[in-house]
Amino acid sequence: MLRRQVPTPKPNWPDRALLAALARLLPRALRGNRLVSPRTLLAWHQRLLKKKWTRPPPPGRPPISEEVRDLVIRLGIENPRWGFRRVHGELRRLGHIISTATVRRILRAASLNSGQCRQKARREWTEFLRAQANGLLATDFFHIDTIGLQRLYALFAMEVRTRTVHILGVTAHPTGAWTTQQARQLLWQVGDRITNFTHLIRDRDRKFTAAFDAVFASEGINVAKIPPRSPNCNPHAERFVRSVREECTNRVLIFGRGHAEQLLHDYARHFNSHRLHQGRNQLAPLDDPNVIPLPTTQIARRQAVTGLINEYHRAS
Repeated sequence: MLRRQVPTPKPNWPDRALLAALARLLPRALRGNRLVSPRTLLAWHQRLLKKKWTRPPPPGRPPISEEVRDLVIRLGIENPRWGFRRVHGELRRLGHIISTATVRRILRAASLNSGQCRQKARREWTEFLRAQANGLLATDFFHIDTIGLQRLYALFAMEVRTRTVHILGVTAHPTGAWTTQQARQLLWQVGDRITNFTHLIRDRDRKFTAAFDAVFASEGINVAKIPPRSPNCNPHAERFVRSVREECTNRVLIFGRGHAEQLLHDYARHFNSHRLHQGRNQLAPLDDPNVIPLPTTQIARRQAVTGLINEYHRAS
């Protein structure tokens, strides 16, 4: 009656381990009345040995918190033009220590843009720029088309070591005299720091006259002309032109010279105080490399350059 009422026994793992450990202690008369077959008992015994000699797995990289993961996805959604390195730099500014590979993996899993911008320059000029970066200035023109189909020309200069940009002026009719006056204006803006520079890189545009070169020569700065039709020999200036066009001028209708000048000055403020640069270890030009930001849970977004660019800060 008991065997008909009780179904087939289903021992749990502690029961199996106990039976496997005590199997050899059972009397010979009881070994033939086991609840399971010998093959099953041996399998339980092997499992018991395997668990005894199994070492705990070594600790690996700590998992990414859901808060940081959500923040990466938020930055990717709100800024579809940013690549994973740009998102990584913004996270570093906000105090979150995370690798670029992790950022790329999170963005790919969320089906967001994770493109990477790369540039190549001639080997000899790359070595020269690295050796002379501390005392190097770069200057160039780029054009802007207004809503009235008027073409404006903007002149800028960059401090290569820190990537600090100075918008010198915007005009519809650039001349040698106007360019020379903007050079004098640059010396006045830089002030005493002008003695830290030794070279100025420029192209062979006719608007860069001998008087323009004389302004820098008076401060002991040598003017280096790049070869004809070789913009890659002035890579830092060309990279800024690409950035200002993709992130600013190509995304807004410009009404005139005053509007263009105000827009470029706003972008230069963002470029110098907030935009990250891979060549500076994901720091903005005016950032102090000795200051390490601490992570915070409250993140605030601020729109810059007439709402074209998002800047993220710690919420007060």
